[in-house]
Amino acid sequence: MTIDLLAAAGAGAAAAPPAWINFLPIIGMVLIFWFLIIRPQMKRQKEHQAKVAGMKKGDQVVTAGGLVGKVIKVDDTYVELELGTNVRVKAIKATIGDIIPPGGTPAND
Repeated sequence: MTIDLLAAAGAGAAAAPPAWINFLPIIGMVLIFWFLIIRPQMKRQKEHQAKVAGMKKGDQVVTAGGLVGKVIKVDDTYVELELGTNVRVKAIKATIGDIIPPGGTPAND
């Protein structure tokens, strides 16, 4: 009688789904993260890099620290900004947060 029970239990275990099906939810979550978080962030980063690479003398910019200034000089790594009359600072190009379009004013003016 116990042999019959063991045989019946073994027959039920043979109908289990393939092991790769257990990974489908994990693969689905990775795809969701990719399309909702990683891909848009990479797109914004590329746009920012293109904007910073196209920066030229005379542009008005906002640094990551919130300083608003006018670009005086641009080289490969640094940007010289004029924050006010006779107030010049040297900033790393990567710290430029945004370029204010001509005719635009900062949000707090």
